[in-house]
Amino acid sequence: MTEGVAETKAEAGLTVWYDGGCPLCAREIALMRRLDSQGQVCFVDLETTQDTPLPRAVMLERFHVSTPDGTTQSGAAAFARLWRSLPALRPVGQIAAWPPLLAVLEGAYSVFLRIRPLLQRLVRRWDARSGTARP
Repeated sequence: MTEGVAETKAEAGLTVWYDGGCPLCAREIALMRRLDSQGQVCFVDLETTQDTPLPRAVMLERFHVSTPDGTTQSGAAAFARLWRSLPALRPVGQIAAWPPLLAVLEGAYSVFLRIRPLLQRLVRRWDARSGTARP
């Protein structure tokens, strides 16, 4: 791990691993950065680091977060954990962590993952037509 990333992770309460090459992910992370008013989250672009808690290919398949104790979560559980770290979304994250709802959210996330490539192509096409750069 590079020293700068290590220092940033040590200062943050949660590390979010994201695919900076995904236009959907880049937009979502831009929003989460704005909502991180207390600077509690370290956002790590998987395109810029090789030092990951799981193999890079695995990290790119799903959304992952790592807690300060080194626990890594993925999918809906990771989203719920991130939301609980952001003051504006904390109530949503607390509700989303309820096991029956978390199971439903995980199912919805699995569906999203199957259509993500199509959505990525659509967003890239939209960006190309509108001249919009990714956030």
